Amino acid sequence: MARDPDKQLLESVETRRARLTSAFLHGDLAGRRNASDNLKRLVGSIVLAAVACAGCAGYSFVQANLGGLGQ
Repeated sequence: MARDPDKQLLESVETRRARLTSAFLHGDLAGRRNASDNLKRLVGSIVLAAVACAGCAGYSFVQANLGGLGQ
């Protein structure tokens, strides 16, 4: 953190201006965030978990059926 009070003030003003500009150009924060973003993550996570479970079940099935052939 900066110790120079003038530098802190300038950084604070710069940040505030950037936020105001962003809000003016793109609207309020609630309007910029979509619920579908989190929904896509949820669906992607569920699909990834299902693929991992299917892979584990398939590996277990193959090991159980081919385990007796090697002996």
